[in-house]
Amino acid sequence: MTCWYEGPLAAFDTETTGVDVERDRMVSAALVVQDGPAARPRVSRWLVNPGIPVPEGATAVHGLTDEHLRLNGRWPAPVMEEVARALAEQCAAGRPLVVMNAPFDLTLLDRELRRHRASSLARYLDGAPLCVLDPRVLDKHLDRYRKGRRTLTDLCAHYEVVLEGAHDAAADALAALEVVRAVGRRFAARLERLTPAELHTLQTGWHAAQARGLQAWFTRNGTPEAVDPAWPLRPELPAAA
Repeated sequence: MTCWYEGPLAAFDTETTGVDVERDRMVSAALVVQDGPAARPRVSRWLVNPGIPVPEGATAVHGLTDEHLRLNGRWPAPVMEEVARALAEQCAAGRPLVVMNAPFDLTLLDRELRRHRASSLARYLDGAPLCVLDPRVLDKHLDRYRKGRRTLTDLCAHYEVVLEGAHDAAADALAALEVVRAVGRRFAARLERLTPAELHTLQTGWHAAQARGLQAWFTRNGTPEAVDPAWPLRPELPAAA
């Protein structure tokens, strides 16, 4: 029987105007679907004119300028509809969805749907179970004592995954998918008997524990930053409306 990490997977990634999921906007997105490790990935891409200025710091990360997005990006409302339906199709098909740092990308998509479609990600899923594999959560739990950062670039280097064109949504999505396959192979003894649905449930607890540990570290060091334990989607805040 084929293990989940050798079977069909999809991966989702976004590029944005910043790191605040409640206020920042999506400028690009990609969905990568792969039927197996040797299969050619199918890639869907979206480019968005967010309707607000893109900060220079964000442009420095992903290279998408205001001018480029005005000329080539589409208005957010139809894009959010298409992205949400594409993710819902994957969930309805039972295909696990790889999302690096899922609470960021999925929450930001949810807020964009509320902003431009008066809807939510849950409404588009329409009861289809969301089954997410987050390479950062998986790696941090399975190899918790390894020192060093765990960005996508770091994980690619550690698991010997090629990342070409970092901070391009499609490139990042494909790399995250390959990292998850590599994590599965490396920790096969601990993962191969678990289904993706079981892993989704486990990651909810793993992420919460990781968040509590990071929050404790911030507290000890006098850092006021708050760490949200919710995964893979943060609950809506009243101010977000």
